[in-house]
Amino acid sequence: MKHESNDYVIRVLNSPDEVNSADWNELLSWQAAPTPFMRHEYLAALHASGSATPETGWTPRFILLERNGTLVGACALYLKAHSYGEYVFDHAWANAYAQHGLAYYPKAVVSVPFTPVPGTRLMARSAADRAVLAKAIIQWCEAQGLSSLHVLFAGDDDLPACADAGMMQRHTVQFHWTNTNPAYADFDGFLASLSQEKRKKIRQERRKVADAGVTFRWSLGQAITRQDWDFFYRCYERTYLEHGNAPYLPRDFFRRMASTMPENWLLFVAERQGHAIATSLIAVSAKSTGAGGLNSLEEVEAVAYGRYWGALERVDCLHFEACYYQPLAWCIAHGYQRFEGGAQGEHKMARALLPVKISSAHWLAHPAFADAVERFLEREGQGIGQYLDDLGQRSPFKAHV
Repeated sequence: MKHESNDYVIRVLNSPDEVNSADWNELLSWQAAPTPFMRHEYLAALHASGSATPETGWTPRFILLERNGTLVGACALYLKAHSYGEYVFDHAWANAYAQHGLAYYPKAVVSVPFTPVPGTRLMARSAADRAVLAKAIIQWCEAQGLSSLHVLFAGDDDLPACADAGMMQRHTVQFHWTNTNPAYADFDGFLASLSQEKRKKIRQERRKVADAGVTFRWSLGQAITRQDWDFFYRCYERTYLEHGNAPYLPRDFFRRMASTMPENWLLFVAERQGHAIATSLIAVSAKSTGAGGLNSLEEVEAVAYGRYWGALERVDCLHFEACYYQPLAWCIAHGYQRFEGGAQGEHKMARALLPVKISSAHWLAHPAFADAVERFLEREGQGIGQYLDDLGQRSPFKAHV
């Protein structure tokens, strides 16, 4: 589908396979908040592995904005038949539609499936291009007769364009760790910055794991062997099945990650008596200067993202060691500035991951429901603001830090 808008051409493609991967990734390098999860390889692997497809309720529509034959804007949009795998919960909105005899599904989401990591969603060469893209997406949703559009885990650069297009903002809270400036010399230096109570608790938790005879090794990129990937998936799958659910992502997805994006993965393996018993898989941004755009002016921030974990044996505090303390120690040793702990989890504050406001943007076609949601979001936003204020009084750091 093509649509003329002044000097712009808008194309809507039905598969990542139809998108030029080099053009997509080059555009991503210009963004203020790029993440590995917006790379073409990641999105293509979700599709090719059967994870995010029409059969699973994720029908892809890759929207491209071109000017004079050059890609100047793009986003990954999905038509959704449900609200699972999004981590921004709108079930109450869907129920309200149903109670009034209206169809909430299909809806449109601009997001990375199953990946609650904030970052740029509306990729663009300039603020003006991003504004055109945001308005074009809404026009397309109206033409398709969709109930709504949701830009999830948006980057700060997305929000002005979304607001200008008439979208409403919604906020939630995540917990991120930041390497201070000057950076911590080592993990003990990080612990020294914490209050005595938190420092003591972390040492006690780490001691329990060590006293159980558990040691860790890590591998990055190509050093992660096929056997390690296979063992990781056994652990990952076991964790889901123990909670009564099948995992969102099949083994084939991770095979594709090992093949197309190895440099973006860091694996920790816990071992006891010579046998692997648990793993945590961390995504990492490439620690280098960008090739163009905003990132050509400064070094890209090195960020690690807590993603997946699983265990075949139960050891007290093993989850904290595998998912927080080992990754934080690695980040300190390798000069990474930030570790994002994933969705939700107030308990992360005790491990020095501090609260961060995360935003999404929403448009509803039905005027009366849009008004009702706007009032709801105003009340919810006040509650989020109070929650952040309350959390701010519970810093794990020493008073002078």
